Amino acid sequence: MEESGVMRKCKALIFGGSAGSLEVLLKVLPDVNVNITFPIIIVVHRKHGADSLLPVLLSTRTKLIVKEVDEKEKIMAGNVYIAPSDYHLLVEQDETFSLDYSEKINYSRPSIDATFQTAAEVYKTNLACILLSGSNSDGVNGLKSVKAWGGKAVIQDPESAQVAYMPEQARLNVKIDRILPINEMAEFINLMC
Repeated sequence: MEESGVMRKCKALIFGGSAGSLEVLLKVLPDVNVNITFPIIIVVHRKHGADSLLPVLLSTRTKLIVKEVDEKEKIMAGNVYIAPSDYHLLVEQDETFSLDYSEKINYSRPSIDATFQTAAEVYKTNLACILLSGSNSDGVNGLKSVKAWGGKAVIQDPESAQVAYMPEQARLNVKIDRILPINEMAEFINLMC
């Protein structure tokens, strides 16, 4: 890593968020470099079936391929993957996804913790996770795992969050690498390419 704290060998970037995070993604994705060399995975809390148009909405904001994850799908660089509603999204050692319908974690399915934790075990020092706006502490334990495996833990600046609770809990409980306002997130991502 450079002194700037930017990871140069990123193999996966994961956004996690809840209330207020969609607005952030709609602002950040248009400015992400279309030649990124890693996948972007998005885990947001949403009601079952309520946001089935989320991939379509996000794809109108970027030239990257945006799709909802399918079971056993191979994770490919340059794609934006969205966790389906009502399933935990897990990253497997062979760099494929699996979908899990086990109990909710932090009242949520998909759980940000579950995705961060499984991805940390796979990508280790080459993983960056950004926790966005939200109203519960989902993602905090996941960021602890990311740090334990040597990855980069990043949060949205709570002052810029529509609901500050989620990034604030991470700031209080995890050694955070970067606190980013919304307008600096795309540059942070692009520098990891």
